[in-house]
Amino acid sequence: MKNFYSFLFVFAVLSIVSCEKEEDAVLAKFAVPTVKSLSEIRSSVSVTSAQPTQSNGKIYVAENYLFYIAQESGVHVFNNSNPASPQNIAFINLAGVHDIAVKGNYLFADNFVDLLVFDISNIENISLVRTVPNAVAFVPDYPEDAEFYDYTVNQNLDEIVTGFTIEMKPRPRGQEIVFANDALAGFESANSGNIGIGGSYARFQINNDALYTIDAFKLNVFNIADPVNAFFVKEVYMTQWFGGGEFETLFIQKDILFVGSTTGMYTVDAEDEFNPYFVSGFEHATACDPVVVFGNTAYITIRGGSTCGAIEDQINVIDVTNIANPTLLSTYLLNEPYGLGIKNGVLYVGCGANGLKIFNAANSAGLVLENSYTNNVKDVIPLDSHLITVGDNTITQYHYGPNFTLTLISQITL
Repeated sequence: MKNFYSFLFVFAVLSIVSCEKEEDAVLAKFAVPTVKSLSEIRSSVSVTSAQPTQSNGKIYVAENYLFYIAQESGVHVFNNSNPASPQNIAFINLAGVHDIAVKGNYLFADNFVDLLVFDISNIENISLVRTVPNAVAFVPDYPEDAEFYDYTVNQNLDEIVTGFTIEMKPRPRGQEIVFANDALAGFESANSGNIGIGGSYARFQINNDALYTIDAFKLNVFNIADPVNAFFVKEVYMTQWFGGGEFETLFIQKDILFVGSTTGMYTVDAEDEFNPYFVSGFEHATACDPVVVFGNTAYITIRGGSTCGAIEDQINVIDVTNIANPTLLSTYLLNEPYGLGIKNGVLYVGCGANGLKIFNAANSAGLVLENSYTNNVKDVIPLDSHLITVGDNTITQYHYGPNFTLTLISQITL
């Protein structure tokens, strides 16, 4: 799937007059940019009572609270002190949210190009306390079925492209095709104990007083020592390190960052929290791949397909004892793996419509599939107390049982 930076300039409107009548023209699918002003986006941020959602999302856990991050919609807040009866208590309206992180009494979230900080010390009265404007890059997804890019829609300096719609318009001819392709090419190239736990698709991580977020090709570093005065520190352009591949996920173990990208897994030393640097990488063919790590072993789900690449679906098990030289221990072929998590020698893998797979990972060089559950599962968070999974608008919680079994605690239909 193509991604495009929304903050870049688009080509100026070009007026083309066709001698062919529009009603007689052959129609084609155009990707038409949706343009919004930054002032409109920022003024729409609000906190309300609990709301339903139809947006796919991710999960995040902090103490007794469960957060459902509905992509480009908002953050749903649940009191999960009793997992058998989670209570939907609040909704943070964020049209441009894609990820969050929590440290102590503060929640950090993206809102298209801004980083926002919310005070959640009183969960019944969540308040916005800080906005760091234009601090992150937003990358809207370009529609796969579009045949042409509508270069006649432009953005002003105080606007961004937040997405695309598909519209049927007369198929361009001759020089019009050149204009459309040039505009598209220009847009593409232009464009500690109180820290919560995200799933394997997390793109935010906290390391002491540093917050890390990833864009397609870089790592952003923020100083959150004083959350109400959080500020942007630096950006590290990782293409200089990795030589390509878009970054998808970010996992942290102690002071080592593990970046899952479309071309592999990469390790970053963050001992100096505000000056992380590349150490090494493990590369594979282009695919979608989150990564989780436990001890000296990293687990990567690699999913091929039309939007991810041509590689065969699999789990790679990597020895990261020496982070300067990650080495492949084993490969397990598995149909359509998404997110994953590891706890007490057991690996949990969400395989979308193919359900939840449970592996005995005691021998990292040889995973053994022990059990399967049929729910739609895209990601998991294995807590010490229980397992939380998320699928299409569904959050399910399980007790751990003997012999790689699970017992249902509750299910939230969003």
